[in-house]
Amino acid sequence: MIPDKESQENLKKEYGTGLKIIYLAFVRMPTEKAHGAQVMKTCEALADVGATVELVVPNRRTPIEEDSFVYYSVKKNFSFTKLSVPDLVQWGSTGFAFSALWFSEVAKWRKSFWDADIIYSRDAFVLLQYIFLGRKLVFEAHTKPTALSTFVAKRAYRLVVISEGLRDIYIQKGVLPEHIILAHDAVDPEPFEKQYDQKESREWLGIPSDKKVALYVGKIDEAKGAGTFAAASEFTPDNTLCVLIGPENVQKKAWKEKYLSALFLPATAYRDLPRVLAAADILVLPNSAQDTDMSSYTSPLKAFAYLATNKPIVSSDVAALTNILKDRAMYFSADDSEDLARILTATEGTRDPYLHTWQKRAKIITNCM
Repeated sequence: MIPDKESQENLKKEYGTGLKIIYLAFVRMPTEKAHGAQVMKTCEALADVGATVELVVPNRRTPIEEDSFVYYSVKKNFSFTKLSVPDLVQWGSTGFAFSALWFSEVAKWRKSFWDADIIYSRDAFVLLQYIFLGRKLVFEAHTKPTALSTFVAKRAYRLVVISEGLRDIYIQKGVLPEHIILAHDAVDPEPFEKQYDQKESREWLGIPSDKKVALYVGKIDEAKGAGTFAAASEFTPDNTLCVLIGPENVQKKAWKEKYLSALFLPATAYRDLPRVLAAADILVLPNSAQDTDMSSYTSPLKAFAYLATNKPIVSSDVAALTNILKDRAMYFSADDSEDLARILTATEGTRDPYLHTWQKRAKIITNCM
């Protein structure tokens, strides 16, 4: 489903776009991982500002049975196509590369590929197949450059980066600054307009109602700083509870047994994020300084979701987060669980929400195309 002709014309007048964009995403869809939400929200926002968008994904197996639009609470204002591709990801890097190559080849033979003004992707390997086809390629980079991503970035029509750190490193690698679009990730403000009751949200999640709750939502691993946050639970007073919500993995299981003062809960659907955050008194972004992507190059979706609430934010002092949060957070020394516990203990009250929307982000991107 795409917007009707009248709606498209009105949007073109307002935003000056009308681009035809094919977004190629070699990912499971829907997926419990954050990149699924980022892709879907980007497509929705590009369509919102007047582009005609088709999202193309492989028909890879996924444990989530819900429709992608429902799972991510996204409007059906863009086309969604699944291509039949051998799912060989379980064979490791060789299987992944073969499946991705198959995907890019099948996509290339579709009429919409040649009708599009822009071929857009987060996957440098997928775009690599199209370098010499005369298509306008837009590569959106989310991690530090590799030889492959640098090769593609230099030859793409535009490079979209999600952080200042990525912009600077790609310029050092030889990408022309005028070809780079800095577009941080964003948030959809509408779901946060509903005021969820904190007590009800805690009952729904299974969180005690008589505690000061510091909450982290995301992948449970060292790079994201989840271990530092879990360890901080050993240094906080009895009235403060550190809660970690995220997908099951080996690390989460180990920390659940090690840090008995922390509460570990299962991941929830992306659309439930406003309700989940309502349960907190403090929201935590503990990115590790030991991981280059997490300290210098990331632009985490949850940072913008946190900013959309009226909750105080406690963050590690890495550049990737300070560039986004600026004076809207309290900072602790990255990877220092005792310092984090000290800041959590001292943090109280509420703050004004700050919104960086997907539509604003989409306008930044389309205005440069």
